[in-house]
Amino acid sequence: MKHITFGKAFIRLFTLITLSFALFGFTNNWGLDSYEIYLNNKLILKQAVNQPLNLRVLKLHKANDGDQLHIKYKHCTIKDGAGTNRNIILKDEKGNTVKKWGFADATGSDLSMAIAVKELLQLEKNNARHELSLHYTARELPKGEMLAMVRVE
Repeated sequence: MKHITFGKAFIRLFTLITLSFALFGFTNNWGLDSYEIYLNNKLILKQAVNQPLNLRVLKLHKANDGDQLHIKYKHCTIKDGAGTNRNIILKDEKGNTVKKWGFADATGSDLSMAIAVKELLQLEKNNARHELSLHYTARELPKGEMLAMVRVE
């Protein structure tokens, strides 16, 4: 009798483990939003949104006027990762909008949003007394997410 009870318990446990793997092992929409920032084609910042803010500093002291900043934001709940009605907003320390860049909805695998470094450097120079930060908003993230503090030093 004891041997039969053990066998049934083992089969139930094995079935539960198998079902857990089948249900949760292959879902791709669980996790966190993440983003990558490139200076031209070089990755300079890669973050998941839960990482501390003090690590999100975008240093542009080595950037040239002809460079491009490419930002790729991936939503965890969307199959291809791309948001709609995407914007990158440069804000000062009080939350005032300094500049807003709007981007078309991503098509295909290219999620990047490009900003001319020359424009960003000029905005930083014009607002030298302020701490500036880049923020991302989309229809899927209307309150937005701070991406990085901007420093030219």
